Amino acid sequence: MRKLTYFIGTSVDGYIADPDGDGDFFNRWVEPGYAKDVFGEFPETLPTTVRAELGLEGAVAKHFDAVLMGRATYDAGLRLGMTSPYAHLDQYVASRSLGASPDPAVRIISGDVAARVRQLKERPGLGIWLCGGAELAGQLVEEIDEFVVKTYPVFTGAGIPMARAGFATRELELTDLKHYAGGQIVSTYARRR
Repeated sequence: MRKLTYFIGTSVDGYIADPDGDGDFFNRWVEPGYAKDVFGEFPETLPTTVRAELGLEGAVAKHFDAVLMGRATYDAGLRLGMTSPYAHLDQYVASRSLGASPDPAVRIISGDVAARVRQLKERPGLGIWLCGGAELAGQLVEEIDEFVVKTYPVFTGAGIPMARAGFATRELELTDLKHYAGGQIVSTYARRR
């Protein structure tokens, strides 16, 4: 069965974006050595246009062949004119308000998103990347099999949290940990079931 992996960047205090939803401030810590390692391992997580700019358009997916985004995450790309931000993956957007997709390569999921994710997990293939955001991660917290958290050396004090899931103790097992000279840490956790 395929895994749903929440692959996300965060501040030390657990915020994935500023209060307005902008996470561009993290780019300061995406220096060449870190980027080469992380995106060498997860090349499929780069937007299609960025893959082309970096000469990685032919990079083979190692972990994911599908991406699932919340409406706010998808809208960030739409504002930049990207109707199909991850054309190299099967793209899904969970939305209660978006009726028709602005791009035929992007499928809209509404209603019981968790049930739809369980159906996607049953299909053959690589894993499913939960790209963001907080609302969707909160809805799917019980379906997330793995967390890959890129922690950047910044404390923001406020912003969009990793998930709006409500309090519960959900046990995880640390399966990998990498740290970098720039202060970045990539932690991988599996769900204890």
